[in-house]
Amino acid sequence: MKLTIVAVGQRMPAWAETAYDDYAKRFPPDCRLELKAVKTEPRTTGKPVEALMAAERARIEAALPRGVRRVVLDERGTRLSTVALAERLQAWQHDGRDVALLIGGPDGLDPALREDADERVRLSDLTLPHAFVRVMLAEALYRAWSVNAGHPYHRE
Repeated sequence: MKLTIVAVGQRMPAWAETAYDDYAKRFPPDCRLELKAVKTEPRTTGKPVEALMAAERARIEAALPRGVRRVVLDERGTRLSTVALAERLQAWQHDGRDVALLIGGPDGLDPALREDADERVRLSDLTLPHAFVRVMLAEALYRAWSVNAGHPYHRE
């Protein structure tokens, strides 16, 4: 199975890239993690927020492989503990489809994209910087994988 994080925003601080890369390289070949960054629609054009999010939605959809399970990160999504995320990861593996986890831009994800998602999950109750979300999601996915693999990384 391949896990793909599709995130709006291209330029991330070096610390975020280093931290993300550290977690991504820990995954085994049968559960790879990949990042696809898509361009943020410029906020200086005077376009309404709906138009900005629609443009970002088009870029996200273009980056998605066919048939992929769409999981959006949404503040109104399902709260998952580490063990619950490990259970979701296991269910995704049994489903047989690759998984794309979608991170919106400064204004979030287009409502149509949220509605078309297979699942909506909440990463945190806090508002987090985009760079940190990528790292936090990569770590959470690695931790969930480690629970399923019986790896000692996670401790209860």
